Amino acid sequence: MPRPRFNKFHRYDELTKLLKAYAKEYPKLFKLESIGKSHEGRDVWLITATNFKSGEDADKPAFWVDGNIHASEVTASAACLYFIHTLATKYGKDKQVTAALDTRAFYVVPRLNPDGAEWALADKPKVIRSSTRPYPYDEEPVDGLLEEDVDGDGRILLMRVPDPNGAWKRHPKEPRLLVRRDPAETGGKYYRVLPEGFLKNYDGATIELRSPKEGLDLNRNFPIAWRTESEQQGAGPYPSSEPEVHNMIDFVVKHKNITGSVSFHTFAATIMRPYDDRSDDEFPAEDLWTYKKIGDEGTKLTGYPNISVFHDFKYHPKSVTTGASDTWMYDHLGIFAWTVELWSPIARAGIKNYKYIDWFREHSVADDLKILKWSDTKLKGESYVDWYEFDHPQLGKVELGGWDYLHTWTNPPGEFLEKEIKPFPAWLIWHALISPKLNLREQRVTDLGKGAYRIRIVVENTGWLPSYVTKKALERKTRGLVCEIELPKGAKLEMGKPREEPGQLEGRAYKGALLDSEGTPDRVKVEWIVRAPKGGKVKIVARHERAGTVRTELELK
Repeated sequence: MPRPRFNKFHRYDELTKLLKAYAKEYPKLFKLESIGKSHEGRDVWLITATNFKSGEDADKPAFWVDGNIHASEVTASAACLYFIHTLATKYGKDKQVTAALDTRAFYVVPRLNPDGAEWALADKPKVIRSSTRPYPYDEEPVDGLLEEDVDGDGRILLMRVPDPNGAWKRHPKEPRLLVRRDPAETGGKYYRVLPEGFLKNYDGATIELRSPKEGLDLNRNFPIAWRTESEQQGAGPYPSSEPEVHNMIDFVVKHKNITGSVSFHTFAATIMRPYDDRSDDEFPAEDLWTYKKIGDEGTKLTGYPNISVFHDFKYHPKSVTTGASDTWMYDHLGIFAWTVELWSPIARAGIKNYKYIDWFREHSVADDLKILKWSDTKLKGESYVDWYEFDHPQLGKVELGGWDYLHTWTNPPGEFLEKEIKPFPAWLIWHALISPKLNLREQRVTDLGKGAYRIRIVVENTGWLPSYVTKKALERKTRGLVCEIELPKGAKLEMGKPREEPGQLEGRAYKGALLDSEGTPDRVKVEWIVRAPKGGKVKIVARHERAGTVRTELELK
């Protein structure tokens, strides 16, 4: 198949064709399925990636990757597609990729919310937060200004309207740039800034900015600390009420082999970990230490800082967000789950050590000038549009211009896309390879005479993480190792049980830095005594819902 273009964003039909093409060309590595329908009835596509010759995905530890739960954050689906492309083209050539597909599985959903993305990618785009389902009300607003493309150029910019009581003025040396008016300043030329859009029932004096009637935020709809509309806008009528969220939850809960996850979003150029609503003090200490180690590897491989949502990414210091997928996956399922915010024009312009959300509330004019200069030199001036006149049907003559936010802030311009998403496959693969992994270290049959045999196996965890993955998972009663024996016809089990459950297996993640004795908490021995005729075969399965499955067949000689 031809290489997909990673300098553009794919609409639903084109994305579907690409995913089907991967599954068709690489049937030994990929399977494509729909995990359900969106609100508007589109299939939500999932790629299962593993070397199926070395075993089925269900028998291997797995890693979940998704993107584009928020409508206009289409860079996220590009990152997922790039990951699939990396697995396809580097298997058998790259040692890490080959090892990951031979021993682990990946579940990748490039576009959890296909309806919202279609609106964002339309010829005349409409920007909403998430689902296209009307919420909390289904009627059209009777008045106000709604953000939309008024001149049909495929962009949604800003409108500036001369107003003596406006909060903005032109920068004295860079007239394209609007800066805040000094609190005590009077006597200048000032502007009121509005989103590009039309007004309904304009009274000639007052303007109310109205939000789209599609007010859902699907990443507030997960069943963790869910709150009603009065407490948190967009969370939906009840937890997992929306089909896009239900699709994901249903699949993840049924696939207990998932040990980690990354959900791609935009835009802050950060790797973020839970919690979103409580302090790091609420973590089991070992989980927090391990989260930070995994995050540090992500920083090393991608250059993105790894941060806490609660401590570093609040939209307001007195409020928290809840109902997000990463906190749900960690707290309810005990999975190391992350949110990656791709892309940041602030960082790409060379601004250092800024405080993510706080920067939008307060930053220097020097930062604005720096970003504008970066746009002029690196983006050929296409992303910050110089102001031009437009005859607005309600407001009269206004000027359109400013940032093309959808194609500069929410998502990178096409020529920057591949460079931005390229580092992430290495971290996703590394993250999958640290998962627990069962290995049959020893298998032995001892003839005890008179038709009696001792069957012995030693099972070990060769992964860095323990079989249970997180201490939170232990709190949630994640099941331990299960070892089952199947006897040949005419045989009898004299010692041991058909199903033994010897508990959990440790990994290497929680070892300290000081050289010390440790024992063998990563392995366990299981024995049975069987009385059976010679020549029969005993089948043994050792399985852990997170660490995978190993099988063996032993002949009674």
